[in-house]
Amino acid sequence: MAANTAENFPDLKNDLILRAARGEKTERVPVWVMRQAGRYLPEFREMRAENEFFKVCQTPELACEVTLQPIRRFQLDAAIIFSDILVVPQALGMTVEMIPGKGPSFPEPLKLPEDLSKLDKDVDVNKTLGYVFDAITLTRHKLEGKVPLIGFSGAPWTLMCYMIEGGGSESMSKPKQWLYRYEEASHQLLNILTKVIIDYLVGQVMAGAQLLQVFESHAGHLCPRTFNTFALPYLSIIAKQVEEKVRAQGKEPVPMIIFAKGAHYAIEDLAQCGYEVVGLDWTINPKTARHQTQGKVTLQGNMDPGALYAPKEEIRTIVREMLEQFGTQQHIANLGHGIWPTIDPDHVEAFVDAVHSISEEINLDSKKKN
Repeated sequence: MAANTAENFPDLKNDLILRAARGEKTERVPVWVMRQAGRYLPEFREMRAENEFFKVCQTPELACEVTLQPIRRFQLDAAIIFSDILVVPQALGMTVEMIPGKGPSFPEPLKLPEDLSKLDKDVDVNKTLGYVFDAITLTRHKLEGKVPLIGFSGAPWTLMCYMIEGGGSESMSKPKQWLYRYEEASHQLLNILTKVIIDYLVGQVMAGAQLLQVFESHAGHLCPRTFNTFALPYLSIIAKQVEEKVRAQGKEPVPMIIFAKGAHYAIEDLAQCGYEVVGLDWTINPKTARHQTQGKVTLQGNMDPGALYAPKEEIRTIVREMLEQFGTQQHIANLGHGIWPTIDPDHVEAFVDAVHSISEEINLDSKKKN
């Protein structure tokens, strides 16, 4: 039993991403890929052919195996636990189905403020999401200290979108209706989600997560006014309270990443809301983001996922341009969104290798000049 506790993990051999997240000097740029454990890998498709999506999420041994698949293939600098942001609505009592070819679907989405009464507001994450914590602890051991393990959650506004829209949408018109018609109920729902997310993220750290990422995937559906009212305050509360609660439980807080897709209008605010790292989508100019953040945070991203379709030599060229724009310090390389299922794994390897070799080369040139 001792091997499965969250107290005797193997020593970490590669802390590159942790140092970059904290703004410390790094010899090369660390790299990981959003959705790195996913359908572009044949071994993942093989696993999914035999197991329903949420069964993989809810079975620690399967979630661990899938998390490790890209780590075996590539020289990545972090693993991210295999799970889904929609486990939080499930914990609140909502039914979520993963429909092949369509994605997530809520058979009974929230339609009116009265529907909030159906949610389990007193959810105990240790009971409802304990399988994620078990998967994190198991994976930390199985990683054998090779790289750090990232935990994550969806952000309140993004989860609210799915819970009201009932799935994906180009406009998210239903949750946006709530913001304008049912402002009080919107804040009530966002507060319910924020409380659960805080407990969930703290539980992940206690289970062994060494970084945390919060996915505000639907920030692009908001304007600056609604983002500042319905998203940013809750993101700030999450960062502050996760740190406080982790400390209160006798552990050192871990770095936190905020990735708000489409929030090009909010980079300065995101850099000041309590996260060590701000993730950028592929539409944002890294130099502009550097200027806006003034060195207050590490930046993550932001190669266009579509660039992985390019020939390998062109991938190297694109990576070099990206690194020259970001600089090689206070940077975690990633895509500007999750990897697509039709990407060739060999091109992912080319991306990872290019980030390492080119950033080392730039650092060496910089040393010579100095």
